[in-house]
Amino acid sequence: MRAIWKGAIAFGLVNVPVKVYSATEDHDISLHQVHNADGGRIRYQRRCEVCGEVVDYSDIEKAFEEDGRTVVLSKDELKSIPAENSHEIEVVQFVPSEQLEPMMFEKSYYLEPDSKSPKAYVLLRRALEDTDRVAIVQFALREKTRLGALRIKDDVLVLQSLLWPDEVREANFPSLDASIKISAQERDMSAALVESMAADFDPASFTDEYQVQLRQLIEAKLEQGESLDTEETFGVEAGEGGKGEVIDLMEALKRSLDRKRGGGEAASSGNSDDEADTGDEEAEQAKPARKTSGTKSSGTKAAASKSTASKTTAAKTTASKTTASKSTASKSTASKAADTKSTGTKATGTKTAEKPAAKTTRARKPA
Repeated sequence: MRAIWKGAIAFGLVNVPVKVYSATEDHDISLHQVHNADGGRIRYQRRCEVCGEVVDYSDIEKAFEEDGRTVVLSKDELKSIPAENSHEIEVVQFVPSEQLEPMMFEKSYYLEPDSKSPKAYVLLRRALEDTDRVAIVQFALREKTRLGALRIKDDVLVLQSLLWPDEVREANFPSLDASIKISAQERDMSAALVESMAADFDPASFTDEYQVQLRQLIEAKLEQGESLDTEETFGVEAGEGGKGEVIDLMEALKRSLDRKRGGGEAASSGNSDDEADTGDEEAEQAKPARKTSGTKSSGTKAAASKSTASKTTAAKTTASKTTASKSTASKSTASKAADTKSTGTKATGTKTAEKPAAKTTRARKPA
């Protein structure tokens, strides 16, 4: 690695000389532009709009335009800005790391001790370790004053440049202001899906597949030339991917869980449909059964309380209503029992309806 900048960390009155290295690099395959007719390289020229001549980079200055007026700033004038000449990384605060918004992180740099004795470097590193905090710093790099965070990674101080607050856009989406109702079942299902996909993050387990396949395409093109068959090269046709909006959220969650549990998409589709139909039938059977059960139980209680003389009339009325409702319920129960035996389904609502019916018969004798 080659140092891109040299300076010193100002830690109070302690001065820590350091060299700055880019901690990250781009692994993308570099492509250039060519003319599709003859393969000629396309190059951009710095051409002046006034004289039409191609201008060398050394003869180019920077300018700012506002309200029709242009101000040309020479290289020497830009270098005269005090902040540009500063080679100091000034520590201004020590803050808890959780208070830093990840969206503000821009680029990372390794800091190497740049002195015969790295004692001051190690002291600052130990101070960050002992206090479990991050140092907020200010520094100038490449014609820009920057805000940064100083942290530790594998015993090395890492400087991460931060965006300024006004460089982070505010998220303002009116669609999120609409009232959305999420059911408890949907939340439970989504939580179960998250749990099924939970793991410890291992960056090495992920691959930039586009770059791998681009390299595969380049190598195949070098071997086969214009006779390249892309379908044969990649084995499958390029798919469009899932672009549609999910309409049935619960169904999508069910299928996702089934797929994660090894059920497969086809099996999960069939099972979920069958389970949904069965659930609807049970719900339809359970509702009238619960109503019948409630009517019979109230009749039983009324029949049992007839010992009081003042409630005799009410008890007789209730008993007659109970008898009438019983006969209707018995017919419906008999028809449902016949249907249930034919399908082999043991519905909970049918069982509930049968048990209170027996109790009502015993309570009818005193009436």
